[in-house]
Amino acid sequence: MGAVLLEELRAFTARLQCAETTSGDAGLGIELLDAIETLKSVGCAVQAVITDDVATSIREDRKARRLPRSEWARGVGSQIAFARRESPNRGGRHLGFALALVHEMPHTLALLRSGRLNEWRATLLVRETACLSAADRGIVDRRLCSDPNSLIARAKALAVELDAAAVVARHRKAVSERRVTTRPAPDSMAYLSVLMPVEQAVCLQATLGWDADSLIATGNGGGRTRNQLMVDLLFDRGTGAEVTSGIPVTVNLVLSDETLLTGGHEAAQLQGFGPVPAGIARQLVADAIDGDAETSLQRIYACPQSGSLTALESQSRTFPKSLRTLIDLRDQTCRTPWCDAPIRHHDHIRSHRESGATSAENGSGLCEACNYAKEAPGWTARPVHNPGRTHLLDVGTPTGHHYRSTAPPLPAAARQSGVEAVLIAQLRAS
Repeated sequence: MGAVLLEELRAFTARLQCAETTSGDAGLGIELLDAIETLKSVGCAVQAVITDDVATSIREDRKARRLPRSEWARGVGSQIAFARRESPNRGGRHLGFALALVHEMPHTLALLRSGRLNEWRATLLVRETACLSAADRGIVDRRLCSDPNSLIARAKALAVELDAAAVVARHRKAVSERRVTTRPAPDSMAYLSVLMPVEQAVCLQATLGWDADSLIATGNGGGRTRNQLMVDLLFDRGTGAEVTSGIPVTVNLVLSDETLLTGGHEAAQLQGFGPVPAGIARQLVADAIDGDAETSLQRIYACPQSGSLTALESQSRTFPKSLRTLIDLRDQTCRTPWCDAPIRHHDHIRSHRESGATSAENGSGLCEACNYAKEAPGWTARPVHNPGRTHLLDVGTPTGHHYRSTAPPLPAAARQSGVEAVLIAQLRAS
C-alpha cells in the first residue's frame, strides 16, 4: 500500500508541476488556492503520522537490539530533516510536532487532516501548550478544536488556567535561554537578533528611539535617519567604540589577491557571515587601516582548478589549531546537508577505528548537534575522492539513504588567473 501511495504521489506531483494558470479567471484562481491550501494541510497531517511511525520504528529496532536507552532516539530528527530538505534543528522540531499531534493532540491532528486547520496554526497550538502535562494538553486539545478560528488566544488562556505553575516555569526557562545571534541579510547586511525578556526589549528599543530623537532635535544627528541613529547608538554602546572607529574584534576576510590588490570583482568570504562584494571587502580592509586597527595578511593555498584548500595531515588524533582553521575556512558552516549552523566541532569523517587520518580530507566542520547525531547506530560517513574539485563527503542514514555535501568554493579569481595564493585579511583592534 505504501509503495502504491508513493507512486501516486509522485505522479500527482508531476501533474501539479505542469499545471497551467487560470487564464485570467480570478474565481477559479481562488478555488485553486483554497484546494491547494487544503492539500498542504492534509499533507502536513500525513507527514506527522509518517514521522511518528518512522521514529517509533527506529526506536523499537534499537530497543530490540538492546542498545542503551540514550541511543534509541539519536539522529532520528536529522533523518527527518534530510527527507524534508531542512536543517537538523528544524528536523527535531518536526519530530516533536509529530509526536505531540499523534500521541497527545488527536483532535488537532484530525482538524489538520480535514484541511480546516493549517500547519502554522497547528504549530502555534502545539507550541503554546508545550509546557503542560500530556493530560492537560489533551484537555486543551478537546476544548479548543471545536472552534479553530480562536484557538491560539484561547490556548494561552487555557494553559494558564490548567497549570499556572508550568507557565511560570516555562517563562523562567525562556529567560535562562536569552541569547544574541546573527544571520545574513541581503545586500551584505546582517540581522542581529536578541532574545530577551519582553520588558527589557521594549525598554531597550524605547531608549534607543528617545536618544535618536534627541540627537535629531538638537541637530547632532549628522544627517542620519532615526533608524540609522538607533543602529549606530546600539553599536556604540555595545562595543564601547564609535561606528567610525573600525571593527573592535578580529574578523577573518578571505579574498583573492586580485580582489584586494588589483580591483578584481570576485566576492570575498567574511567568516561567520558569508560572501560580500569585492568593493565592500576592499572597503573593510581600508577602513581598518585608516582607523588605526591592526591589519595583517596571511596566505593560504588552493587548487588552481577548483579553489579547494590544500590538504594538511597530522598524526594527532585531535585536530591542531592550524588544521581547524583550514577546515573552518573551507566549510564555512556545518557540513551536514541543509544545516547552516556555525561550526562548533571538528571531527573525523572516517573515525580512527576505521583508520581515518587526521587530515583536511578526512575532517569536517560540524555543529554540536549534528556531530552527536552522526554517532547514532546505522549512520555512515565517508570522504569522496573528488580530484580537481571542492571537498565532498557522503552521509548515509540508517534507512539506507545517502546525501552528499560539497564544500563551498573559495573566491574564484585566483584560480582563473592560475595563481594559487588566497589571502586572509585579519582585521582587529590595535
